[in-house]
Amino acid sequence: MPRISVIVPHYDDLKRLDRCLAALTAQSMPASDFEIVVADNMSPIGREAVERVIAGRARLVLAADKGAGPARNAGVAASSGALLAFTDADCVPERDWLAEGIQALDDCDFAGGRMVVIAEHDGPRSGAEAFETVFAFDNESYVRDKGFTVTANLFCSRAVFDRVGPFQVGVSEDYDWCLRARAAGFRIGYAERAVAGHPPRADWAALRKKWQRLNAEMFELALQKRGGRLKWLAHTLALPLSVAAHAPCVLRSPALADRGERARGLATLARLRFWRFTDGLSLAAGIRR
Repeated sequence: MPRISVIVPHYDDLKRLDRCLAALTAQSMPASDFEIVVADNMSPIGREAVERVIAGRARLVLAADKGAGPARNAGVAASSGALLAFTDADCVPERDWLAEGIQALDDCDFAGGRMVVIAEHDGPRSGAEAFETVFAFDNESYVRDKGFTVTANLFCSRAVFDRVGPFQVGVSEDYDWCLRARAAGFRIGYAERAVAGHPPRADWAALRKKWQRLNAEMFELALQKRGGRLKWLAHTLALPLSVAAHAPCVLRSPALADRGERARGLATLARLRFWRFTDGLSLAAGIRR
């Protein structure tokens, strides 16, 4: 039986799933040491289409409940490894990702690896792409400063996962799971050399959809804490001011190619923070729940 199970949730993104599986099957770790389980969230394109793309590189399981969390839970339930590694179907793990992530567990109970934003075209970045290139997936800060890791780059033992319990629905699942893990006494670590790439959101519509989901999930988590609504309101009211605080990150970013990309990224920063401001007030007032 394989020592490690790699869990990949998927929903209707065959091109990126194919790219992810190509990266996973090219890992430096011997293939006999790990299995890949693709947990498909009932993609409209159908099971046969997903199986054709998998082409024997992974085992397919179907997750009837909607959401990446339930898909990950279904993947874990169908897997057999004593160690678990989580990534997403639109991620591209680097060659040593799995070996480095598993090695990090020698010094902690669960670990998050380094995330990088990868371009999917050669042309100039849109505003959304420029924004995410600068701000998205700062997993080192998440791990070291906030005590959680994104589930696109998470490593733990099955014993830890079973003790913490499955990913939840309707909340920020990565933050919630890591919070429960730390509350149970488990230590988080940062696996700097376990690198996975993730594409940025391509346009404003995709970016807004992402943050609409994140805002709703973070609001639900806030309500679970004492004084959570007031803290949510304070955080929301500060969002417009954060534009000025974070603008230098865009203007000085070496990842952006020219002034045009910086200008589009800055405009998207302002647009998103003001949108989150109004959306956050709507959530607090019960308008969008």
